[in-house]
Amino acid sequence: MFSATTEACESSDALAAPPQGEGRGCLHTLSIPSCFGFLAFIGTLLLLAAVHDLTQ
Repeated sequence: MFSATTEACESSDALAAPPQGEGRGCLHTLSIPSCFGFLAFIGTLLLLAAVHDLTQ
């Protein structure tokens, strides 16, 4: 009974620890070209909607 609990704790500790070498962060993820292009497209749509509302 205790061995199953110990194994569960060990596996949850292994999942909680961040992998070594993966400390790039969210700014690196946002700088990937496909994600950056998507964010630019959404920003352009928001800008067009704002300009449309201001001109009315």
